Amino acid sequence: MIPNIETKSLSEQKKHQEAQLPALLQYVSERSKFYSEVFKKHNIDVSKIKTLEDLQQIPVTTKDDIQNRNDDFICVAPSKIIDYITTSGTLGDPVLFPMTDKDLDRLAYNECISFECADSTSDDIFQLMTTLDKRFMAGLAYFLGIRKLGAGVVRVGGGIPELQWDTINRINPTAFVTVPSFLLKLIEYAEANGIDYKNTSINKAICIGESLRNEDFSLTTLGQRIKDKWDIKLYSTYASTEMSAAFTECSEGKGGHHHPELVIVEFLGEDNKPVAEGEAGEVTITTLGVEGMPLLRFKTGDLCSHYSEPCSCGRKTIRLGPIVGRRKQMIKYKGTTLYPPALYDILNNIEGVTNYVVEVFTNEIGTDEILIRIGCDVVPENFEKDIKDHFRAKLRVAPQVKFEDVDVINKVQFPELSRKPVVFFDKR
Repeated sequence: MIPNIETKSLSEQKKHQEAQLPALLQYVSERSKFYSEVFKKHNIDVSKIKTLEDLQQIPVTTKDDIQNRNDDFICVAPSKIIDYITTSGTLGDPVLFPMTDKDLDRLAYNECISFECADSTSDDIFQLMTTLDKRFMAGLAYFLGIRKLGAGVVRVGGGIPELQWDTINRINPTAFVTVPSFLLKLIEYAEANGIDYKNTSINKAICIGESLRNEDFSLTTLGQRIKDKWDIKLYSTYASTEMSAAFTECSEGKGGHHHPELVIVEFLGEDNKPVAEGEAGEVTITTLGVEGMPLLRFKTGDLCSHYSEPCSCGRKTIRLGPIVGRRKQMIKYKGTTLYPPALYDILNNIEGVTNYVVEVFTNEIGTDEILIRIGCDVVPENFEKDIKDHFRAKLRVAPQVKFEDVDVINKVQFPELSRKPVVFFDKR
């Protein structure tokens, strides 16, 4: 069922959002130390901000702001917090996002209508291939949304193809929630073990973390390889912890649908001015209905185009095109957004690592891969496993590791004419 607001015209959606602005701005001005200081510093009278255009009077919020002043964004007392969630620590330490009971209800609503957008009903059984632990929002959000939808769920978690196939055979789920590249691993396991994967109960996959579509909405190399092997329906989603909301494709596959009742979205250029429709801009969001840690004009770092023509599915909301670029050196790795400093922070604290360089490249299926070339004098037993365990503990994912001579890495770090060491090589 499509929420009523999402079938209204864009002008009606705008009015709906503007009706919520006064309460939101009053709430953060009273409860958020960060935003109250911003309003004071810039002489902003929140009572005069009445339209979405007026929001541009408020400076954008950056990832650095949240990283450096995390506590000053929190708007509720500890007694109101039900669940503690953190980001992946892409800029160093993870950022805390406290969730109240109301926030969890909002999260469930978002995922429920997102699953419905992806042609899901209470008759579905979802095989959930994302973790519910490690302070991760995604797995929790999907579980809550599936529960609200009234569908079945099997909490398998990531990896372990043997367990995934055992679950399929035992329970006959109809849908996956997964990082799409893992579908290729499932297929490889099935082919190696004589499993007739084309004749199972599975008919669709809700895909997270990796792009399935090019800018023209055709399938990426990854998406096409999956479809060539296994003709199930693939749905892309785009989401972030910061907005506690998602943009999910419908069956038309023409971009992720905006939920205007949950977030105000802008698309900004480098000058923080709105870009034209069809032009790539940085996704910038203002959360609606969040109690624990609401955000105003938060710049996600993700670049995409947007489209406003009504969709044949019946929704008239804005649609987000595929993420086409990254601010600075953002890396999307196995469903997790990473920045090089987070990798350096871990490597610099591992005894036995003398020097290193980080290489990022596009693999054969069109997704990001990370290779860390580590220089060390002696490679202790199980050192590779120990290093990867450090990464999994901090970032939830582990890159490829290659050990080399210290002198070799030193020469790579200091290329000819370079006046300082270079430790990051972007080969995408």
